[in-house]
Amino acid sequence: MSHAEQGAWPVRAGDPTAKIALARMTAKPQFRDDTLAALRKSKGLRIRAGTGQHRFIGIWVVVVRDRVFVRSWSVKPNGWYRTFLDEPRGTIQVKDRKIAVRAIPIKGETLRDAIDRAYLDKYNTAWELKYAKDLGGAKSRDTTTEFVPQSSTN
Repeated sequence: MSHAEQGAWPVRAGDPTAKIALARMTAKPQFRDDTLAALRKSKGLRIRAGTGQHRFIGIWVVVVRDRVFVRSWSVKPNGWYRTFLDEPRGTIQVKDRKIAVRAIPIKGETLRDAIDRAYLDKYNTAWELKYAKDLGGAKSRDTTTEFVPQSSTN
């Protein structure tokens, strides 16, 4: 087995396994299709921020481009968003499964715009729209977070 196949560096130019090794090292694990379908359908997501014994709380979730995003509505000093900033690992509950995730802050404006639209499309009842619109405001947009499974066997 070559160094590239083992994931070791350096990889020499022209090594046919270099692209495979690089893809393995840079590819983010993705949620399974059934997990994404459940998240698209569900109006809420149970999350536990950090690795401590925090409780699970419910928040709103959207799926955009087969990626999972959340935002904080209240941005509390000791809330889930701040916990993820300090410790970007946590757990989500989807149906009867607990999935270990990594939280990644999202700064791209084009993606944030698509997430704004996804919140408005998904949470579109009269009482939900007020909060969905608030989640598109600057304060909440700044908390845009992607959840990525910590393993590909989610």
